[in-house]
Amino acid sequence: MADLINLAGKTAIVFGLANKRSIAWGIAQKLHEGGAKLAICYQNERMKAEAHGLIEELPGAEGFQCDVSSDGEIATLFAQLKERYGKLDVLVHAVAFAPAEDMHGDFVNTSREGFRIAHDVSVYSLIAVSRAAAPLMTDGGSIITLTYYGAEKVVPHYNVMGVAKAALEATVRYLSSSLGPQKIRVNAISAGPIKTLAARGVGQLGDMLRMHAEKSPLRKNVDQLEVGGTAAFLASDLSGAITGDTIYVDCGYNIMGF
Repeated sequence: MADLINLAGKTAIVFGLANKRSIAWGIAQKLHEGGAKLAICYQNERMKAEAHGLIEELPGAEGFQCDVSSDGEIATLFAQLKERYGKLDVLVHAVAFAPAEDMHGDFVNTSREGFRIAHDVSVYSLIAVSRAAAPLMTDGGSIITLTYYGAEKVVPHYNVMGVAKAALEATVRYLSSSLGPQKIRVNAISAGPIKTLAARGVGQLGDMLRMHAEKSPLRKNVDQLEVGGTAAFLASDLSGAITGDTIYVDCGYNIMGF
């Protein structure tokens, strides 16, 4: 697939790099492989050293710090991107968070603040960065976010994050309608469970991984680079007529009844 996808001449920004297990890292590798110029964002100073260690493995990629829950930091970042690159072609939003206490126990006990934080960081941030990116996507563009099957079916221990992912998928549809006239496409990748830093907050992740591997048609779990390959396709002109959609990259798990 990588040999067929040409991203040369495209500039991409990837949000959500935490470490080498991050889905954002798998996507960044595949975009780089396709020839895209990369700006890669990490959340805060604490993550800077590990993020830059990875970014240095992709010649020409540059690192930027941005907490997507801060409108001020988003504005500063996109001013830097405009000065550095002039325009953008691709935006990858691989960001999600909910307080640990709201990811465990009974969903009915979800706190008001936990609900707010989950939706602010995991959903509203997509709107915020898309709004900031749109003026730089002067030749159109592709915006990609990450979702999960828990958006449409109850997944034990996923709790408030499942509700946030459902809102994220609706946001993809509304953004695709809003930004379509500017030739900006917006899509979601629904990835199977992957052992990322964020996924550690989900209870019994090991059981979830085992079940997916046993029940999916391909009898395995997806990895970051497989998600990255789909992101590279969505970033490319090959997906030029796809928008507002959710593409499953979960080894077929979502098609199974039981």
